[in-house]
Amino acid sequence: MQMPSNDSATAEAQRALTALTENTEDAAALDTLAGSDVLVPVPEDAQDEAVADPALVALPVLEQPGREPLVPVFTSESRMAELLPTVSRYRLVPLGVLAAQWPTGDLSLTIDASSPHGLTLDSRGVRTLLARPQG
Repeated sequence: MQMPSNDSATAEAQRALTALTENTEDAAALDTLAGSDVLVPVPEDAQDEAVADPALVALPVLEQPGREPLVPVFTSESRMAELLPTVSRYRLVPLGVLAAQWPTGDLSLTIDASSPHGLTLDSRGVRTLLARPQG
């Protein structure tokens, strides 16, 4: 895996997550987070053709007994390795674009779940708080 080279953008995303733990309605932090790129682990069963297509992103869905299915994304490779050390491939995706295409229904998104400042949103929260127009 190659580490994304934009450390300042990663730090900004992580600061935005920290700000949101103190104030979940911090519009500037939500905008920063939505404008950030996140690492989306590629599911082990994803077809190589789908992985190679830049227009498609296979979501890694974690099933949890008694809870909504969850898609983990990360602000850095080190945060991803803390929770999912066996992941060997990922896609770098703008979070706002991912959120704009988020499916309806019961599917939550968690950002940096292994971090004390991780953020988990239900499907509605993803679409209303983080979705940004593609451009």
